[in-house]
Amino acid sequence: MKNVESKRYSIIILIGPMSAGKSTIAKLLSSKLSIPRYELDDVRQRFYTEIGYSERLASQIVGEEGMKGLIRYWKPFEAYAVERAIAEFKNCVVDFGAGHSVYEDPELFSRVNEALKPVENVIQILPSPDLDRSVEIVNQRFSDLLVREVGKIDDELLQLNEFFVRHSSNHLLAKKTIYTENKKPAEITDEIIKWIQGVDRADDDTKKS
Repeated sequence: MKNVESKRYSIIILIGPMSAGKSTIAKLLSSKLSIPRYELDDVRQRFYTEIGYSERLASQIVGEEGMKGLIRYWKPFEAYAVERAIAEFKNCVVDFGAGHSVYEDPELFSRVNEALKPVENVIQILPSPDLDRSVEIVNQRFSDLLVREVGKIDDELLQLNEFFVRHSSNHLLAKKTIYTENKKPAEITDEIIKWIQGVDRADDDTKKS
């Protein structure tokens, strides 16, 4: 295995919709490569507050506009969190929250795209190249999670997750997409490691040229 201090391993970023398996794969990559793992959703609050995030305002927006309003409020903070994470975290794996890689505002997308440009290993995790199938799989998992954690399914959140699956941002930001249907987490992890080591990267580069 190549030295984990090398440029290729400087940071590995996993992006994709909710319930795609990013957290599971991130933990396995962290263990197999002996590098730290950071979940951007766990550290984002520190970054958000640096530029004036208000929990009180966020709660007010949810009450008045629902989740869609909250998502709009989050967007500039999410873009900033990506920029800060890239600047701060080195030699590690970072799994993004689903919204951290999806932007409708061209200026915010441009900022995130610029921040991720020097990162060689931006990997989208998705069940299938068939987006309908991907929506079906991740939203079934997400529904099961919602029932376990809050006791009911939230249709608005499922619609939001479908939006994340279908939006072009993830596909444009990713340097590689790993399709996971019918694969075990260990298999997916090994596939990613092969790619970041360059075993499969040459084939990808050939297809793009």
